[in-house]
Amino acid sequence: MNNNKKSSIVSIVIVSVVVLAMGYFLFKSSPDNPAKNQVVNVGVDNMHGGSTMAVNSEALDALIGKPTPDIELSDKDGKVYTSADFKEKNTVLFFNEGLMCYPACWNQMASFGSDERFNSDQIQAISVVVDSAKDWQTAIDKMPQLAKAVTMFDANANTSRQLGILATASSMHRGSLPGHTYIVIDKDGIVRYVFDDPNMAIANDMLFKKIEELK
Repeated sequence: MNNNKKSSIVSIVIVSVVVLAMGYFLFKSSPDNPAKNQVVNVGVDNMHGGSTMAVNSEALDALIGKPTPDIELSDKDGKVYTSADFKEKNTVLFFNEGLMCYPACWNQMASFGSDERFNSDQIQAISVVVDSAKDWQTAIDKMPQLAKAVTMFDANANTSRQLGILATASSMHRGSLPGHTYIVIDKDGIVRYVFDDPNMAIANDMLFKKIEELK
């Protein structure tokens, strides 16, 4: 093979590589490229498909360091509780989807009910659902352990809406149902910690540690 033929072949190879490279970068930069616009979740699998690095909404963060807003929740007998009723104990309010969140939210509620750390004269955990007390009984029938959990009912999701819990990253039904959100209130009724968890993990140990830090 003479030098002219060798030079021609080398030139063709170089031009081909350049064309392929240009095509690749044009594809990657195209707004129509689905890979370019894909959001990659980081972390373990979870019910809501969210990132493990959850970020609280501005509405939730705005609660920290302030007295608990005037809220109303009712127990299974219809007795109404307000913010003042949650004083004297460190309180965890766990807002969740209730009936629609089986098994993750149910497991968290049942875990609170069986955990002595959250059923003492110093600490209480109250799970809040937007279902009616009558409908929630069907959950207890299916998972009897739920009967040990202190559960309150948020009629028409009024309190959840007031606290900004219907617009969190964990909510699959934004605007109508909470997702998986915790609010820690100290004995003086001040919100000290909030955590919205799209991963819907059982958070007892983490929450207990946060409460211990309040001392």
